[in-house]
Amino acid sequence: MEASSVFGFTLLLLGAFCGGSFGLPSKFVKKETPWETLWGAFFFFVTILLPVTIFPLVAQGLFASVSDAGWKLIALPLIFGFLWGLGSMTLGLSFSFIGLSLAYAINYGAQIACGGMGPFIIHHRDQLLTPHGLIIMAGVLVCICGVIVCGRAGNLKSQSQNQPAPAGVAVGKGMVLAFLSGVLCACYSIAFSFGGGVMDVATKQHGNPGWQAAFVVSALILWGGALSACGYCAFKLCKNKTWSTFTAPGIGRVLLIALIMSLLHDGAILFFGIGASKLGALGVAVGYAAFMSFAIIVGNVNGFLTKEWQGASKQSVRWIVAGIGVLIVGVCLLATGNFKQGEAAKKTSVQSVF
Repeated sequence: MEASSVFGFTLLLLGAFCGGSFGLPSKFVKKETPWETLWGAFFFFVTILLPVTIFPLVAQGLFASVSDAGWKLIALPLIFGFLWGLGSMTLGLSFSFIGLSLAYAINYGAQIACGGMGPFIIHHRDQLLTPHGLIIMAGVLVCICGVIVCGRAGNLKSQSQNQPAPAGVAVGKGMVLAFLSGVLCACYSIAFSFGGGVMDVATKQHGNPGWQAAFVVSALILWGGALSACGYCAFKLCKNKTWSTFTAPGIGRVLLIALIMSLLHDGAILFFGIGASKLGALGVAVGYAAFMSFAIIVGNVNGFLTKEWQGASKQSVRWIVAGIGVLIVGVCLLATGNFKQGEAAKKTSVQSVF
């Protein structure tokens, strides 16, 4: 394997570690800290502060690219970014109901399935019955099966830990939220599929290579998400009258934890973009499979390390491990289908020349 490929895979795994770990610091916030205090700060850092201060250092002329692209090109990335923000917000809620392990598994499963199928149906529905289209649909079905298996694990976990009725209700609500958050988080992929025009502007007019131009689109998606995620947290702060917590003793520790979470979250985006660019033709297909598979594993390992499954039955643990395995198989099928789709597009392009 070439040195650049090794470097690329290393960055992908580092990005996956960040993506699977960004929720972990939230476990170290005091229980009396209102949800909206921690997550409001997190979403502000993720969707506004870091894209405004860090992303311009990666993509040259980021703000100029957005301005030059105009509303016609940036509207859809912003709209689907708004929906992604709703998904990220509900993922944060599901962490508090069912913990990292189960929330990550269900969210990522739904996100992979919808994120893989959504752009394909929107832009390439005529290819559904082609060999690569069938592989992609098979991958989606496998991911859905993985979500079902993980849901079964959650029910068994709740029963074996002898949780009282209210907690049992919270577990069910948390699993529904985790699934819905995955569907909405998949809008990030759909938003990105509409970012080609913006990337062209960033590449042709401002000299960015593809992976750097992608950060212009990412910034738009995150800014769209700021409207929904930060807006909901602001609503909760007003409803619960918890704005005063930002001046209470100990807020510095809460903000530091929120900042660490945001750096891990946006670090995953950065490392994936650079890592995939180093893998050449296989960057998107193989890179996506490696990234998502490792992120799922990391998210669940963190859940086990923080004793979320303490007291759970061996049967429930076997089900969650099986669910993770099924999800990884689904990711690999989607990656294979995406790669074959790219190969088919190349052949069509070559044939059209002659």
